[in-house]
Amino acid sequence: MQAKIDHSPLSTLQDLVDLDNFPITQPTFQQKSKRQLDENGVLVLPGFLRPNVVSSIARQAQQCASLAYYTNSDHNIYLAPTDPNYALTHPRNRKVRSSKGCITTDQIPEDSPLTTLYNSEVFRHFLCAVLNESELHEYVDPLSSINLHYASQGQELGWHFDNSAFAVTLLIQKPQAGGVFEYVKNVRNAEAAEMGFAQAEQILNGEMPVNSLSMDAGALVLFRGRNSMHRVSPTEGQTTRLLAVLAYNTKPDVALTESARMTFFGRLG
Repeated sequence: MQAKIDHSPLSTLQDLVDLDNFPITQPTFQQKSKRQLDENGVLVLPGFLRPNVVSSIARQAQQCASLAYYTNSDHNIYLAPTDPNYALTHPRNRKVRSSKGCITTDQIPEDSPLTTLYNSEVFRHFLCAVLNESELHEYVDPLSSINLHYASQGQELGWHFDNSAFAVTLLIQKPQAGGVFEYVKNVRNAEAAEMGFAQAEQILNGEMPVNSLSMDAGALVLFRGRNSMHRVSPTEGQTTRLLAVLAYNTKPDVALTESARMTFFGRLG
């Protein structure tokens, strides 16, 4: 299912988003949001989605749960192959664990609020303003634009850096405990090929304080994770953590690589 830009009026988005508290079309609010993201590396808008919309997405997620592809993998924090120039215990190669389930764009109902929001021209314009991008585009492959992640008891996202410049997520269901997003800003400088090994090792060893985000269902989070090391702690309790990931590209006609699709989704299309 390839996404199509939604040119419907703002009233359609009003049904999904609390535009009174989050006036995303107003330049002043856009500028304020951009400053917060630039200063902190993260922007959290709690209660962005209306409660009935969150409930609707959660119900659809439960109905689609049997379709989820589950991964349980060990990886290093750089999400890269092992480097033989370093010991296996070195932070460059040291393994952490990630495990979760995922459903893909083509498995999400076409009438889902996630599809409407993702395709909204108004929402995409807001993201461009905050992220300082001239344009954003959907993936051309049928799997990668909208993903819904499931993390049940004991499942987690290990420490890592993102390969992408930014991430756009929505918390749909909060677990009873755990499932906490933790991060440390500016651990590495990928652009200058400075990998930040010393600080990364301290984080892996639990020897330095980390920032954590406390959020409830309905929160929109924009995060710059290329140079900020981050993780999601293991879910605790019987309530599954549900997170929607809205993935965009700064250029048109981009598909996630076949190897990445097989790793994350277990299929190509």
